[in-house]
Amino acid sequence: MLKKFIIRHDRKVQRLLEILPGFVSWNLILFPVWGGFFSPKAVAYFVLLFDVFWLYKSLMMAFFSILSHLKINASKRMDWLGEVKFFPDWENVRHLIIMPMYNEPLHLVERALNSILDQEIGPKKFVVVLAFEKREVGWREKAAKIEKQFKNKFADLLITEHELKKGETAGKHSNARWAISQFTEKLLKLPYYNPDYLVVTSCDVDHVFHPKHFSCLTYKFLDSPRRYERFWQAAIVYYNNFWRLPAISRVANTFGSIWNMASLSRTDRLINQQNYSLSYRLLEKAGFWDPEVIPEDYHLFFKAFFATKGQAEVEPIFLPISVDAAESTTFFKTLKNQYEQFKRWAWGVSDNPYIIKNYFLSDKVSFWSKTIRTARIIEDHFLWPVNWFIITLGVNIPSLLNPGFSRTALGFNLPRLSSLILSLCLFSLAIILYIDSRQRPPRPKEISRFRALMIPFEFILMPIAGFIFTALPGLDAHTRLMLGKYLEYRATEKV
Repeated sequence: MLKKFIIRHDRKVQRLLEILPGFVSWNLILFPVWGGFFSPKAVAYFVLLFDVFWLYKSLMMAFFSILSHLKINASKRMDWLGEVKFFPDWENVRHLIIMPMYNEPLHLVERALNSILDQEIGPKKFVVVLAFEKREVGWREKAAKIEKQFKNKFADLLITEHELKKGETAGKHSNARWAISQFTEKLLKLPYYNPDYLVVTSCDVDHVFHPKHFSCLTYKFLDSPRRYERFWQAAIVYYNNFWRLPAISRVANTFGSIWNMASLSRTDRLINQQNYSLSYRLLEKAGFWDPEVIPEDYHLFFKAFFATKGQAEVEPIFLPISVDAAESTTFFKTLKNQYEQFKRWAWGVSDNPYIIKNYFLSDKVSFWSKTIRTARIIEDHFLWPVNWFIITLGVNIPSLLNPGFSRTALGFNLPRLSSLILSLCLFSLAIILYIDSRQRPPRPKEISRFRALMIPFEFILMPIAGFIFTALPGLDAHTRLMLGKYLEYRATEKV
């Protein structure tokens, strides 16, 4: 009956599910306010439970970031190419790299392509699709310069032009769909491209691969008995321009880098993002990227998850992919650019209606598998804008709004208990600072030693950075979705 209801009233169900994240997040944020008047004791227990939950999340992040750090260091020393050559069919594997772009500087494209040329597996294993947008002014001149510089260095270099069509939204998703269709039409028929041995990588222009990335990926592909039901995800670290960032932006991106590293060791939670790989067969089975869905990475995973009846999973590649953090020409433009990027990431919540509907419609997927996946997505997306408000402000609101509560035993001890719990999170912060110091690029000569030594003290900016780059963009995305003011794709400015 529920399936029939969802199918029969799809538009209304979709709209209700779009309202749900904003409704939940606003109510959780405002609960300490109105609850402080009517039930301060309930607010106090709610805040304490949330603090304990936050401590648990912090300790798990610390543990798994250490684990990933050790695995990344070991993977960097591993002879992946030697391991690959034990497979008799390794020469059949080809890598298709799709690079959608819009207004990115030429030097970033060159840097990304050179990181592919530097792969130890050899450049002739790659076909690169440079996917330009027709609406970019001067893209043909840029394409001509790239083609002149990199022609004949890969197995193939294909340049495509995407023109926005009716029913599409602008962004990486629609451009990537057009790019893969052009490859399929023009190159897949060539004898050295066997769809069974073709691995597709979605790559942004500012990404720089570790030299062993594709030999490791080739090994993972050949070694997996379920290679046509797997994604592969490396550690996305925002280190390309680490030393140029303003302190408040560097704090936010450091947490992002370590979180991405830690996630690799949580395969039960791991979902592909930003730069990821999968077999052509799985991409084909999932129906490729949808031309109207902006959060293409998570959406593609769940399309594949439901298309394979819950068998699709993401396997980690314990190697870094270094990317550019959002940056601009001035301090305030950098903050705005960073804010817009986080808002676009928070817009991933717009895909929750698709996931929740398919949770009920897909009866051939294991109940526990789809329940765990859906519950974790809801937790991450729904609480995105909530965490900061409860952790930072929640403990003080009941006493401020209801002075009588502060004279009770619970009201008197609430700030002390909360402070004790959150102080334990400093252990996790110490771990994050240590791992960041070991993984980030070395200090450039133009950066003083004193400035480098001051980096740990930048983390006193955490409350401000959390508000500007987590709480606000998350609440912005939730509120837009709730009100039906849909976000348009905005490419992050590159310098």
